Amino acid sequence: MIKEDQFYKVWWQEGDQSMEDTHIPHWKRVLKFIPEEDLRSCSVLDFGCNQGGFLRLLYEERPYKEAIGTDLASESIAIANSRKNQLPIRYVLTSSPEQFEHRFDIAFSLAVMYLLPNLEAHARQIKKALKPGGVYYATYADYPSNPSFLRIKEKINTNSAIPMQEYSLDEIADAFFKEGFKVSIRRMLPVDFVELAQASVWYECVADHLKYAYEQAYIFRLIAPTED
Repeated sequence: MIKEDQFYKVWWQEGDQSMEDTHIPHWKRVLKFIPEEDLRSCSVLDFGCNQGGFLRLLYEERPYKEAIGTDLASESIAIANSRKNQLPIRYVLTSSPEQFEHRFDIAFSLAVMYLLPNLEAHARQIKKALKPGGVYYATYADYPSNPSFLRIKEKINTNSAIPMQEYSLDEIADAFFKEGFKVSIRRMLPVDFVELAQASVWYECVADHLKYAYEQAYIFRLIAPTED
């Protein structure tokens, strides 16, 4: 379990609500790449749930049996629990999803992987949290290979409570291979026009934005081993 003094109030210094608002289109897009349609008998984990918006959206579109969201931001977890109403969700302030041993059929981490300080430890955690054969979906933006990377990194490290990590796709895959996962990946290609901002805080130019959208937005599908 992480020490109490390693928790923080909010993850994004400009406000976690603004972060949630901008992530809703990303969450809806992610679901277009998830083949599991019927989750009514499933237990779901959202690792890095922030204010809990993804699990509420998921239940609206694909109802599940139960879900747990975990995060390190205390104020965000409090907000998440205040918004769940009667949904079968519990939001927990913890860095240790493995405490829910072999509980989950399916797990998600959406735009979280680049903040993790230890990929090998994370793979072990998720393996223990999933049921044998459970599926973990993790999105990852390959920002280090984008020409606007220095700008992106400065924006993230200025506002984030956790410093950005610079992982390659191979490093992520290898961490899960070592734990016996079946590893697959795909690009999350746009199906609509890519919306631009007149003055982007993330990209130096339109071409860099398109490079991310068409070449550097990925989702991993990681299947836990059925036996150790």
